Amino acid sequence: MKLPDNMTAGWATFDDLTPRDVHDLLQLRQAIFILEQTSLYADIDGKDPHARHYLIRHRDSGALTGAIRLFTGPEKGEARIGRVVIAREARGSGLGRIMMQAGIDKAEALVPGCRIHVTAQAHLEKFYNSLGFITVSKVYLEDGIPHIDMMRGA
Repeated sequence: MKLPDNMTAGWATFDDLTPRDVHDLLQLRQAIFILEQTSLYADIDGKDPHARHYLIRHRDSGALTGAIRLFTGPEKGEARIGRVVIAREARGSGLGRIMMQAGIDKAEALVPGCRIHVTAQAHLEKFYNSLGFITVSKVYLEDGIPHIDMMRGA
């Protein structure tokens, strides 16, 4: 699946993000995770500076539509994708699959043959299964939302 023509996407380290990128990223995550899903948690967790960020924006308006963060290491051969977020109006458009595939591709480029972990909302298990992730935990509550741990690769 390819990115729609009216969107742009790219990877950046935290230090390469502009102040506008950081603002828009925190605003989108707040709108979805904290307000829409009514999950009170510390989004600013000190981990963003250690992640690579994949941002999808509307080409014309510049509005941030989706984002993920990717960690590689510290364990050799492992990566983690997290904070997968899509603006409400863009859900069902295939952007989740595009973002996750970009994360998988980037993880495998940075750490060939790596295992990739996700902490997924339980209702998205089939979606992650379709990307090659398998469930490796029972359902548990994280910030009041049912989650499962999933892994892809070795």
